[in-house]
Amino acid sequence: MSVALVWVVSPNTEVFKFYGILDSSRFVFGNRSSIRAKMGGKQDWKSCSLSTDVKYSSVGGSGLGSEAKFPVSLSMVANPLGESAVSSEQKVYDVVLKQASLVKKQLRSNGYLDVKPDIILPGNLSLLSKAYDRCGEVCAEYAKTFYLGTLLMTPERRRAIWAIYVWCRRTDELVDGPNASHITPTALDRWELRLDDLFQGRPFDMLDAALSDTVTKFPVDIQPFKDMIEGMRMDLRKSRYQNFDELYLYCYYVAGTVGLMSVPVMGISPESQATTESVYNAALALGIANQLTNILRDVGEDARRGRIYLPQDELEEAGLSDADIYAGKVTDKWRSFMKDQIKRARMFFDEAEKGVTELSEASRWPVLASLLLYRQILDEIEANDYNNFTRRAYVSKAKKLLALPIAYTKSIIRPSRTSPELRKYNL
Repeated sequence: MSVALVWVVSPNTEVFKFYGILDSSRFVFGNRSSIRAKMGGKQDWKSCSLSTDVKYSSVGGSGLGSEAKFPVSLSMVANPLGESAVSSEQKVYDVVLKQASLVKKQLRSNGYLDVKPDIILPGNLSLLSKAYDRCGEVCAEYAKTFYLGTLLMTPERRRAIWAIYVWCRRTDELVDGPNASHITPTALDRWELRLDDLFQGRPFDMLDAALSDTVTKFPVDIQPFKDMIEGMRMDLRKSRYQNFDELYLYCYYVAGTVGLMSVPVMGISPESQATTESVYNAALALGIANQLTNILRDVGEDARRGRIYLPQDELEEAGLSDADIYAGKVTDKWRSFMKDQIKRARMFFDEAEKGVTELSEASRWPVLASLLLYRQILDEIEANDYNNFTRRAYVSKAKKLLALPIAYTKSIIRPSRTSPELRKYNL
């Protein structure tokens, strides 16, 4: 067991001092007396610095040494009252590390991401085949470009991606579909219980059966699925986001989760020297980029439903308010604001693109095609003179076709021979 003395600087520049005990399972904050009451016994007190990194150096004291390091699972910030909090970035980062560890575990045991064979029982092969085919039909109907990209994958990966897509679409439809006005938090709780059953091999219907089969073949974890349901809960109770930290968490819940669900299915190239964490981080970045693009494309549509997903503090800094969005008038202030929002979305797309080359060869082309096509929506917003109030930005069929050979050319680039570090965003 180790002890740390932590100094936390809050936004109002006052310095707050905490003591902490680090054991194998938790990090307990407080003063000396409160920690003794929580932990019991005499403790050996050490001091340490606190930063946003995931490794912390201790300073002085016996047992740890002057340069000893220990992993910590929290990134601490302080509010004006000196209370500690966990940033949205760190919450998501912890999930990324967990998902990456699951894949690394299988890579260590098999040397590659294996696809387990179908469990063939009398009568179930035909039913499963029909379930996957139906998932493919839904994908083809509602996500035509994405569906065409999946046809470039191996049959096993293609079917698994269809199953994941359909579950995500059904989840989203709960709060954005025709029956959204009747959806309650209790309904989402029931949907989460149904997800638990699905992961335990007890699917409720044909479409559930496809995903239930998928999670037995690939190292897909339930956490991103649960997090997506949490995003739906957020949509029920929240229609404004005070800052980008709040919006980032929402984007992770409703879209970044899709990237984490998909990596085990897409597969990582055996030639890749990148860390598993960096590949997951790129997948997360693609999901965040896609959702930010959705938000910027649908400003007018969302406003008509009473929702404004743009960071309130950034609107205020730009001299804008909700009233300006409801008015729907493109002004110089709005153009300047939108330029900054588009710049941030492109940053996430750029980060995502770096990781696509680390995926398995069969998955790179469709993922890159999807990335390039979605990124072009930002170009169309600009072409519309930033009028996302009454004009919907979309990419023409001709531009979509032109993007495919570009995506293919990028996809044949071999994985990196160096191992990039996992990037943490400065939110």
